[in-house]
Amino acid sequence: MKSLVLAEKPSVAKEIARVLKCNKKNKGYCEGKDYVVTWALGHLVTLAEPEVYDKKYKEWRLDDLPMMPPKMNLRVIGQTSHQYKIVKHLMDRRDISQLIIATDAGREGELVARWIMIKAGWKKPFKRLWISSQTDRAIKEGFDNLRPGHAYDNLYHAAQCRAEADWLIGLNVTRGLACKFNAQLTAGRVQTPTLALIIGRENERNNFVPKDYWTITADFGDYTANWRDKNGSGRIFDYSRAQALADKIAGKTGVIANIHTAKKSEMAPLAYDLTELQRDANRRYSFSAKKTLSVLQGLYERHKLVTYPRTDSRYIPEDVVSTLPDRLKGMAVGEYARFTAQLLNKPIKTTKRFVDGSKVTDHHAIIPTDEPLNLSALNSDEKRLYDLIARRFIAVLYPPYVYMQTTITTVVNGESFYSSGKAVKSAGWREVTSQIPERKDTDEDVPVGQISGTQHKGDKKLVESYRVKKSKTKPPARYTEATLLTAMEGAGKYIEDEELREAIKQGGLGTPATRAEIIEKLLYNNYVERYGKELVPTAKGMQLIGLVPNELREPELTARWEMRLSDIAKGKDSRKDFMDGIRKNTIELVKIIVHQDAKAYKPDNVTKKKCPMCGKYMLLIKSKKGNMLVCQDRSCGYRQPENQGRGNIFKQSKSEHNINKKLIAKYSDNDSFGTSLGSLFKDALKEQKDDSK
Repeated sequence: MKSLVLAEKPSVAKEIARVLKCNKKNKGYCEGKDYVVTWALGHLVTLAEPEVYDKKYKEWRLDDLPMMPPKMNLRVIGQTSHQYKIVKHLMDRRDISQLIIATDAGREGELVARWIMIKAGWKKPFKRLWISSQTDRAIKEGFDNLRPGHAYDNLYHAAQCRAEADWLIGLNVTRGLACKFNAQLTAGRVQTPTLALIIGRENERNNFVPKDYWTITADFGDYTANWRDKNGSGRIFDYSRAQALADKIAGKTGVIANIHTAKKSEMAPLAYDLTELQRDANRRYSFSAKKTLSVLQGLYERHKLVTYPRTDSRYIPEDVVSTLPDRLKGMAVGEYARFTAQLLNKPIKTTKRFVDGSKVTDHHAIIPTDEPLNLSALNSDEKRLYDLIARRFIAVLYPPYVYMQTTITTVVNGESFYSSGKAVKSAGWREVTSQIPERKDTDEDVPVGQISGTQHKGDKKLVESYRVKKSKTKPPARYTEATLLTAMEGAGKYIEDEELREAIKQGGLGTPATRAEIIEKLLYNNYVERYGKELVPTAKGMQLIGLVPNELREPELTARWEMRLSDIAKGKDSRKDFMDGIRKNTIELVKIIVHQDAKAYKPDNVTKKKCPMCGKYMLLIKSKKGNMLVCQDRSCGYRQPENQGRGNIFKQSKSEHNINKKLIAKYSDNDSFGTSLGSLFKDALKEQKDDSK
């Protein structure tokens, strides 16, 4: 008897097959003496469309909402049905005694496998391969320590709840908006409150009124100092007061009232989780969150140089400590060798600050594997991302950065001026990260005085000159992907209710694995645009937020849901209770949309070109094929490329083909047009001209 191994991607499956010596290659699977290894192509099975439950749902009508199937059905995805048939055939083989789930070790990977099993009718035993890297060693150890499949039932239930909640809320709210306002509008459980964050920041900027303020710097000859009031603020919002203060110190002699020197140490930042890595990659290299995840996936799957990407932990468990020397040896190449040698020359010291299994959920922090590093095999983006991970990993194991900080307080005519400076005692972990360029998201003034070692308390200091600098307060910065990821992760802090905010402080918008996808959806749907690194809401996005129910746009509900999904995965919450709440919320959201004013939405992308079918002005929208002209009347459904000439025939998608076929059947008695509308357009235009004469 043999074991069937189900991986998520062909590349991963083939690596597993190689390790398991499944050398016989077949279409859609590899086979060996003890194992048969096959793969999904991402999802092979998904939730069924509304029309599967009732044919009336083929037409989008407000009266048919909400769509609330009592039980959610599954269907095979058409584009990958060929692979599903292969997997099902293998599952049905009599010589297959058990299934080993080897999809990605996370919520979504579990869903991929379980839906295939349910659709194919799998009834035999199954186990779970749970590994955090794709090295040969990790794969072998994983198969030596397979876990019971049912141990991950709660993880599957959480993934199932997420998918069903997105179906119920996303499809119902989207159809509701589309039908109510006759427009191409979409909304979702996570993307809508994320859009609301971006628009909220834009509104803050638009409502911001800049104010003039002044700062005063005094020059004492061998150092400069900045004025501060009793509360530590150096901003003066009254020019006459600023000038009076300057006159008060001009040419006067002050005294050093205090010199404070303290030894300070700074620990290295913790290792990366996915969100933190996406933030840094965006700040340093302008990588989008999606690009970071894509490059990271290559480092994980293809090069096997880093551990599992989709993690929300920045810690490692205790059992990984023994592997640290091998990981350091594997990456001891080029400049890294200098840093790793210092760590390998003596026993590696770890603390609870980095090693804490209680803070590791499904996967530990993203760290290098023990796979020998070959930098020449990496492209430039892969090198950049690996460099971030490698340096951060080494830095965590390095001693702290130690410096002496000296602060001098100089009092002139009753006014206090402050200078501060640092003297490095030990570079520590900063030696490792010094070559990584630092970029700031803000340009806030941080005055630093020049401190000499010859100053003493009680010394008299003449104000040799002074400077009164005028500045303006600045509006809050627009979100970049880096700062938006931070906001999504900590969405709980935007909740006004203090008790609730504390209860769900760990809740956020989306998960590390889904946040990049959410941002891309907002961009694709033209709700947000990129201007350099800034994310700017469009007029369409601004209108949408005004149309969706308040409950859906606020982070409170979504953050609460995400927290509950996490609890379901841990067995601390009920799938039934969660879905009952989702269904109740769906009904309420649809009711709110139904009762809105249909005239509230006005498309901002209306062109001067009329639809050749119904005569209404067409909308200009972005698509994967380029700019498209789409009839604003959804019941018409006509669309064409922006640059299409009159009567030109263009390549159509399957959906466009079907739409045009229906239109021809509806408006023409001549079936010889096939699926080309060129001649039909000409006749329609000619007819229109004749009627106007």
